[in-house]
Amino acid sequence: MPRILIVEDEAIIRSALKRLLERNDYTVSEAGSAEEACQLELTGFDLIISDLRLPGEPGTSLIAVAAPVPVLIMTSYASMRSAVEALKLGAVDYVAKPFDHAELLETVERILHKQSNQQSPPPDITDAGGGRQTMIGNCVAMQQVYTRIRKTAPADVTVLILGESGTGKELVARAIHQQSKRAKAPLISVNCAAIPETLIESELFGHEKGAFTGASAARTGLVEAADGGTLFLDEIGELPLDAQARLLRVLQEGEIRKIGSVETRHVNVRLIAATHRDLRALSKTGEFRLDLYYRLNVMQIELPPLREREDDVLEIADILLDKACKRHERTGLRLSRAARQDLRDYPWPGNVRELENALERGVILAEGHLIHPDDLGLAPITARPHAPSTNASATGGSPDKITEENEDDLSLEDYFQHFVLEHQDQMSETELAQKLGISRKNLWERRQRLGIPRKKTARRPG
Repeated sequence: MPRILIVEDEAIIRSALKRLLERNDYTVSEAGSAEEACQLELTGFDLIISDLRLPGEPGTSLIAVAAPVPVLIMTSYASMRSAVEALKLGAVDYVAKPFDHAELLETVERILHKQSNQQSPPPDITDAGGGRQTMIGNCVAMQQVYTRIRKTAPADVTVLILGESGTGKELVARAIHQQSKRAKAPLISVNCAAIPETLIESELFGHEKGAFTGASAARTGLVEAADGGTLFLDEIGELPLDAQARLLRVLQEGEIRKIGSVETRHVNVRLIAATHRDLRALSKTGEFRLDLYYRLNVMQIELPPLREREDDVLEIADILLDKACKRHERTGLRLSRAARQDLRDYPWPGNVRELENALERGVILAEGHLIHPDDLGLAPITARPHAPSTNASATGGSPDKITEENEDDLSLEDYFQHFVLEHQDQMSETELAQKLGISRKNLWERRQRLGIPRKKTARRPG
């Protein structure tokens, strides 16, 4: 239940507002001034609603003291000047007194909803060995993932996790299971791409003795083994059509039938599926059943690729490096400044898994106390412009073909401007950034600094 602090010197208004909020299931505390409010543990509240004009310090003085708790300012002086000043000082919003009850409740609900989405803590996960593990990252996209996990886990609905290989789809599935009502039951994980097509139905649904050549004994399938718990099907886009039909029966009727059996059995299984493929596109080509796609896509969680999590890369790298150092008993190793820059600029097609492997190599190969770029063993970052040349740009060549002979022809900024203007009609922003060996964020910042607008007709990355 969200906790709200009301800071208002007029007792009648304070009491009326408290009753209104409590009727709508909020826990409410009161204070008559900013000084009185500061005697409370402000970070324990989810929202502070404060009058602007108070005895002593104004209500806006609470903004800095209470951060990151949002402060909603009330004012009977409903001028634009007071409202704008409050917002400039960091107030999350303002309401004018006398306020409409419905409007105030709507504002409070909106602020708390936004706050919960932005401040969802990463879930704790128990790995297969019984150790504790935490998902890493605080970017906006990952905050949304944490929020989806928190809200979806107890709902007991089917979940479809989307994301490139190496983004942590199995971690998300494990987090959902462990925060669900089925946490004490088994989580059965199956990689559909790792089982031969001829065996996948037997693995998932089981078989009776003699059902096919080699079936010397009856076998329980993994769906039945997950009864009461969660079944995680990774790379579900690789599931053969016959197995898809059987899985659809499980989702629709809660029934399975072993290969070679005439009996059906009821199972109570929560299904979590994951894929890096576009299942809707596969359904158009007949490779994936559209009815199964709709059954799977009740709740969707999309994991961002590492290249779109620039602010998280080095944080993840530091944590993974510490683990690698402990595994190989090489304490005290650090990343050099150049290595950290390479980690930040690299596009990471293999995502977190590739980053973990690079740091493992670095720990093994490092000679001294620093890990250098060569130790990481990354593929060359495409087109880092060591030596600009007008000829390369004019002919449409990529910057990595530039020779050192023309190194002084253009400054790096001149070269950047020339290359972007020359190629932005044919390339997306992602392609431009990759050719220049920089991140999309860096590309945008340089555009702003050099005054190079994006072409409206430029093709956007798909």
